[in-house]
Amino acid sequence: MASTQERQADLGWSLGALLRGYLKLSAEALGDLPGGARGFQVLSIAASNSCGNQAQIAESTGLDRTVLTYLIDDLEKAGLVVRTPDPNDRRSRRVTLTDAGTERLTQLTSRMNQVEDRLLSRLPRDDADSLRAAIVRAAHSLDDDPEGVCETVDQVTAEVTSA
Repeated sequence: MASTQERQADLGWSLGALLRGYLKLSAEALGDLPGGARGFQVLSIAASNSCGNQAQIAESTGLDRTVLTYLIDDLEKAGLVVRTPDPNDRRSRRVTLTDAGTERLTQLTSRMNQVEDRLLSRLPRDDADSLRAAIVRAAHSLDDDPEGVCETVDQVTAEVTSA
């Protein structure tokens, strides 16, 4: 077993600890949202229009397309999103927020901001802001390697579920 000092120096352990805390707090904040944190990601992506169709959303989130289809089905049943034909490709569907979805996303975004603040509350504000910025940069740097991102997501998910 690693000593406390070794664990503090271990990026993997630290990221895992933060992720576990984030997942626990976000599950509480997201309540009965279909798909929990994944559902929140889909709502956020649909609101930003950064990924118009389901295939792009699957690639962006690292979710299997079949899993994503079921998740969007649940969000649609809850009245939060609708699927419409993509004007650029009749074979694909765009995912857009309903008015209720927009309202719910606003509420959930506020809660998730509180989750982040609580998770990083023991850090000085400047350190918390720097950490957020560094994590965002690191995540975006992986965009050049989508397969690596999916592998990383799978590894972290496996670590979290086994913990």
